Amino acid sequence: MTLSVQTVVTTPYDGQKPGTSGLRKRVVVFQQEHYTENFVQAIFTAMPAPGPKNAVLVVGGDGRYFVKDAVQKIVRIGAANGIRKFIIGQNGILSTPAASAVIRKRQADGGIILTASHNPGGPQNDFGIKYNMRNGGPAPEAVTDAIYAATRSISEYKLADIGSDVDLATVGTQTYDGFEVEVIDPVDDYVDLLRDIFDFDLIRKFRQQTPDFKLLFDGLNGVTGPYGRRIFVGELGFSENSLDQCEPLEDFGGSHPDPNLTYAHNLVKRVESEAISFGAASDGDGDRNMVMSHDWFVTPSDSVALIAHYAADCIPYFKRNGVHGLARSMPTSCAIDRVANAKNLEVFEVPTGWKFFGNLMDAGRLSICGEESFGTGSDHIREKDGIWAVVAWLNIIAHVNQTTPGASVRSIMQDFYSIYGRNYFTRYDYEEVESDGATKMVDRLRTFASAAVDQSGIVGKSFSGYTVAK
Repeated sequence: MTLSVQTVVTTPYDGQKPGTSGLRKRVVVFQQEHYTENFVQAIFTAMPAPGPKNAVLVVGGDGRYFVKDAVQKIVRIGAANGIRKFIIGQNGILSTPAASAVIRKRQADGGIILTASHNPGGPQNDFGIKYNMRNGGPAPEAVTDAIYAATRSISEYKLADIGSDVDLATVGTQTYDGFEVEVIDPVDDYVDLLRDIFDFDLIRKFRQQTPDFKLLFDGLNGVTGPYGRRIFVGELGFSENSLDQCEPLEDFGGSHPDPNLTYAHNLVKRVESEAISFGAASDGDGDRNMVMSHDWFVTPSDSVALIAHYAADCIPYFKRNGVHGLARSMPTSCAIDRVANAKNLEVFEVPTGWKFFGNLMDAGRLSICGEESFGTGSDHIREKDGIWAVVAWLNIIAHVNQTTPGASVRSIMQDFYSIYGRNYFTRYDYEEVESDGATKMVDRLRTFASAAVDQSGIVGKSFSGYTVAK
């Protein structure tokens, strides 16, 4: 029986230009007639060769409001464009790192991830759609530019008539005319991957031998709750009391799911008041992380450098494969550069945006990287990975305690500083600002930074004996 396909007439919407992490807008914007459909059709129109026909597509998101609605739209439009198989996380749930892992493991042709990352969720808040490539990483600028071009010229989209909605609650395969939908446990493939990367036996042994060591993981009611429960409780044997806010909610419990000292305030308070040995949090879609203890906060820049320092010594994945290079985003401190220089490794500085690490990874020149905005990861996938970073820290703590019993987050960082020195940087966040005003401010800063002193700039001006060259 032939799949029934309807062609729907539409007109373009302004402003559907994907950023470094896809298209992000308010939910009410995505709920406009044809708005979501236009953008999804543009993805399939711009999908790199051989295109959507007979392709396998991974779909999932962070559980925020409108994810399930968007999944149903993607299936109908994708099927009408020739997608042969959809692999979808149960209930539409799939963390961004897990989606990358599934794309790579299942050798899919790409994926659509439904998330606005660390932005608030709910009917009045944010939603997002981004396209990932066959390597599991975010689409490069050439592809996002093609998607944007398609949104500006779109006049129709295709819609498959499949009757009732796809059952997203039941794990298993559903067969339709011309395509199939496989609903998967969103945690299984990801846990298998981490079990192969890290020394779970060593962490379990450390936990058993150090009963006073207390872990607290805060999922911020984002997507990582089920992953944290399976790994920290199910695999590593920590108690259920080691988890907080690990139930994914469509509005993240009314909170801002951003793992930093401001928005993870409940974790900070508990870690300090309960003398927690190791506290950690991840964000809405699971690609960011924060680590701390009751007497120390680890900056993201220091965290990735510390992981790079120990990786080849104690993390099985790097002991097998080696460390082939390190990298950071431009705003990130140079702590990781010091590690690279000491270990005679290549080190790269890239623009902000995780997609810029992907080519280096695919070329075999980058193993570990990070950014000051609480993103850390490695070449095991092509996205930053919050849970990966947390487990990496547990692996390192367990390793150090083999030779230095009682070693803590604070003492491990102090030892690191004694080797490399300490790098400082300051980050300022400006939220909910109008894009036009922000663009004007950045343009003014660029002019100021590039202009000569006699043109009201700083080029040629001296500060404490140093002259600005460019």
